[in-house]
Amino acid sequence: MSGPTPDAPPPRPSAAGPWVFPCDFPLKVMGRNADGFAEAVVEVVLRHAPDFDPATLQARASARGSYLSCTCVVRARSREQLDALYRELSSHPLVRVVL
Repeated sequence: MSGPTPDAPPPRPSAAGPWVFPCDFPLKVMGRNADGFAEAVVEVVLRHAPDFDPATLQARASARGSYLSCTCVVRARSREQLDALYRELSSHPLVRVVL
């Protein structure tokens, strides 16, 4: 496991929140279990986190199979990046909830 180099200052939380960037940040995106939902989520995530590996997406259908929950862990670089990602996911017509 690698950490800060001896001559680099330790990472500090930003003024906008308790996170220390960069960090791994899990996103849970829920919507109707429709064809193309997971692919649409991956497409949006990749626009904001190009290093996201789509093979790591975890999808889980609801008990009745009507909804699909996709969990993506992105390497967040800033609060602004996360805010933009949340805004785009939340406004997507297939997405119902972003946590």
